[in-house]
Amino acid sequence: MSQDANQVHRAAQVAEPSAAVRVVPVEARPPGVGEVRIDVEAAGICGADIGTVRNPAPAAGFPVTPGHEVAGVIAELGPDVQGWEVGERVTVGWFGGSCGHCTACRTGDVVHCPARKIPGMSYPGGWSSTITVPAATLARIPEGLSAEEAAPFGCAAVTTFNALRHSGAGPGDLVAVLGIGGLGHLAVQFAAAMGFETVAIGRGEEKRKLADELGARHYIDTEREQPGAALGKLGGARLILSTASSSKPLAELVDGLAPHGRLTVVGFDGSPLELPVAKLVMGARSVTGHLTGSPADTEQTMRFAVATGVRPRVQTVPLEEAQQALDTQQEGKARFRMVLVPDA
Repeated sequence: MSQDANQVHRAAQVAEPSAAVRVVPVEARPPGVGEVRIDVEAAGICGADIGTVRNPAPAAGFPVTPGHEVAGVIAELGPDVQGWEVGERVTVGWFGGSCGHCTACRTGDVVHCPARKIPGMSYPGGWSSTITVPAATLARIPEGLSAEEAAPFGCAAVTTFNALRHSGAGPGDLVAVLGIGGLGHLAVQFAAAMGFETVAIGRGEEKRKLADELGARHYIDTEREQPGAALGKLGGARLILSTASSSKPLAELVDGLAPHGRLTVVGFDGSPLELPVAKLVMGARSVTGHLTGSPADTEQTMRFAVATGVRPRVQTVPLEEAQQALDTQQEGKARFRMVLVPDA
């Protein structure tokens, strides 16, 4: 057992509907059977955390501690935990546990378990100096990644990495990424590192240099031209990965798909997609969604990043400034992932 098991820690919480995020003292929860407790070193702010903070009736009740991009060190092991040791560097992401016995779990598709849990929603999340989670959620951090870099791999990085590698696109294929934000700036890097002819789609000419730095071969400025039409001029994309939070541009984007191309959505705002079916049928195109990855996927994503030099661009912020950091995220001013650091 860790010597600081009863230590008073700190967590950024929402105490009631419409309340601001405030940092308060909390006690670490000792791990139960099959659980571990982590001393948190870094926690990313994801777009989904905005919904968590604003939720007037959270499933787990108030107070709410958001955060599902967590990196830290194992501090305690609960009973019956095998294969892990105190002191190991680990991440925990969107996948926060599953039932273990449904069809999805039994076939290895744990992230689509109907009873899956999400840190920050199902139980207190990572905007804290401590978090207790099922051991099955852990992914080991490889040498070469700091905690601040590793935190976004549990959600933003593994989501985009998996969407790209499972898309059916091959090296040399034209692959486009819509949005160069928290998810998009990683997606562009991954796409380039996988050998795709990468197209970054953003708003404004000032992002052209950034797209080039991230590895994109082409840049499409949506303020100057329709991205679907522009992709068509390049021969059509085998894959378009939409990381932007708006569903509005998706219908036009389909025009930029090559025959048998795929539009995969990982960022969305909940609004309906209005799309003429003929656009799909006449080009044998498809529109799909994609959700995160397993801890094993997260480990593979981190290893790939270390091998290829892919890194998230993060802004570290003290945990006490969680509300200010969230405001920056909501205003679209994050460059590109805000990461809370308890011991900053």
